[in-house]
Amino acid sequence: MAGHSAKAAPARRATMSVWSVAALGIGSMVGAGIFALLGQAALLVGPETWLAFALAGVVAVLSGYSYAKLSARYPSSGGITLFFEEAFGRGVVSGTLSLIYLVTLVISVAMVAKTFGAYATKLFIPSGGHGWFAVFGSLIVILLAALNIAGSGAVGRAEVVLVSIKLVILAVLLAAGLWSMASGGTRDTSADVHMGLTTLVSSVGLCFFAYSGFGMMANAGADVANPKKTIPHAIYLAIGVVTLLYVGLSITVLALVPPDQLARDADTAVAQAARPVLGNAGFTVVALGALLATASAINATLFAALNVSAALARSDQLPKAFSTRFGHQGTQGFLWGVVAILVMVNTLSLGAIANIASATFLICYLAAHVACWKLARQTGASKAVVGTGLALMAIVLVTFLISTGKKQPLSLLLIVIAVAGSALVQWLIQSKHHGGVPHAPTR
Repeated sequence: MAGHSAKAAPARRATMSVWSVAALGIGSMVGAGIFALLGQAALLVGPETWLAFALAGVVAVLSGYSYAKLSARYPSSGGITLFFEEAFGRGVVSGTLSLIYLVTLVISVAMVAKTFGAYATKLFIPSGGHGWFAVFGSLIVILLAALNIAGSGAVGRAEVVLVSIKLVILAVLLAAGLWSMASGGTRDTSADVHMGLTTLVSSVGLCFFAYSGFGMMANAGADVANPKKTIPHAIYLAIGVVTLLYVGLSITVLALVPPDQLARDADTAVAQAARPVLGNAGFTVVALGALLATASAINATLFAALNVSAALARSDQLPKAFSTRFGHQGTQGFLWGVVAILVMVNTLSLGAIANIASATFLICYLAAHVACWKLARQTGASKAVVGTGLALMAIVLVTFLISTGKKQPLSLLLIVIAVAGSALVQWLIQSKHHGGVPHAPTR
């Protein structure tokens, strides 16, 4: 077992119930992912968008099983990076996977910032082009990075309010859309072009990003009285609720937004769907909800990236710049990450960034399945369930990468660079700290 991670955690008051943990997961999943990806997924599979989100929900439930088992066994853990260390030992493998996870957080911020820019442009400069997406996206990243460096807790304290607002907005849109569909006020989607199985499976990989926030629930393991029972139940409940919401929104948006408008405004598809049933005021409210959701997601992910990078630097898995202070709470390495985010926001399309983020998330969560498989005896996990989830995710990942290579070769190249670069950085760091020979795994 990897040294410090096996130590008993300090006693903490177990106050969270199944519902409170599930609420944490729902708040983490619903928001930026659905605002950013629904339109992109609809461009890929059209009327099968609802099915892609439903299948992604199945993959998420199986992934949540492994996450829950790992969290219940190691409730004092700091997250997925410690699961990697428990399974693979402290070395190049766990370090590479942890770094890929950190890179995923950085790419996710770029994707969500681009989405923020798209909604801000449609709201404040309706005639503005895609260049404004990057301007608004860059401004929100700079603002929230500055808040994180300054250590301001104001945005964090507002998180509960922001989550409530975005859930109410999406629920109203869904209800209005379903009412319109029931009264025959929406368009007929039966004539839309249906895509093949390969494209559908590939789109599941893209849609999985909208569920990736369920990992937040696993980190609550130390705050519940019976994590072995509470965490799995909360994960299944949260993913189930979110899947129903995503499927309903997918059906509604496709019924309300014509294909030509969807092709034009895919980046803001959720808000576009509000206009036919709620008018211009509805569009404005949903767009504002999207800005709140994306801003809160950017803030939370920047905070997580700051803490993960500092922890990796302290354990000699990243250069010391990532633990060298800059400002009150920031680090020099954090600034490098912010610069990388700004470069992506200003050079890549939302679709390209979404492909990269989805692929690296799939890789990280696939590795979590492998970790749970290796630690099945310690966690009490069923290898049959873990193996099923691992196989499904592997199929989705491979199909997604092949499809991305055909349609967006640049995105595939950047995915390869992200993974290979993480491995190279880890090998160099481990070599430096262990006399030219990478440190051997402790397992």
